[in-house]
Amino acid sequence: MKKILVIEDEPAMRSNLRDILELENFLPIVAANGREGIAAAKEQLPDLILCDVMMPELDGHSVLAALRADSRTAKMPFIFLTAKGEHADIRTGMNLGADDYLVKPVKVDDLLEAIAARLERAQQQTEFKADFTSAVPLEKLGISAREAEILLWVAQGKSNFETSIILGISAATVKKHLENIYAKLGVESRNAASLRALEILSDRK
Repeated sequence: MKKILVIEDEPAMRSNLRDILELENFLPIVAANGREGIAAAKEQLPDLILCDVMMPELDGHSVLAALRADSRTAKMPFIFLTAKGEHADIRTGMNLGADDYLVKPVKVDDLLEAIAARLERAQQQTEFKADFTSAVPLEKLGISAREAEILLWVAQGKSNFETSIILGISAATVKKHLENIYAKLGVESRNAASLRALEILSDRK
């Protein structure tokens, strides 16, 4: 049973998320603020973390930064669940290493889909032991530096919109670059391109 840590200061929201996760056969762990969340993450080692941004004690960005700095928790899938949906907030979260950013109120189906996608991607990355610190090795695939940069984020499960926010370009530009990447790699899907990237990123000397 997959363990999911919920870091949320609003009691009603915390309870609701716990109920949803239990119904889907996850094992929820709950924390009422950022400091409790960090402690729970390090003690319980959950498979995924859902975290609010605006919280007492320690905000979500500080929680993520602390967890990414610890080798025991650095690779945990981390999803922000928050009312803050401005581009600047999303960019901050993504640059800190968030895996997804869901804006409240979020539909249950969207939440569960995001959780499933991140758990699956985490499994792939564990199998490949990919290193995402640089996009340069992806240029071996015959793609440009900008295309390699985009593929690096796509291989981590980022959407076109999320990638555009991170790189400061339009989603349409990301889509166009991806079409070029698919053509150069001889693949037809995002998943196939991502798998090619993971193979390269796990083969560093």
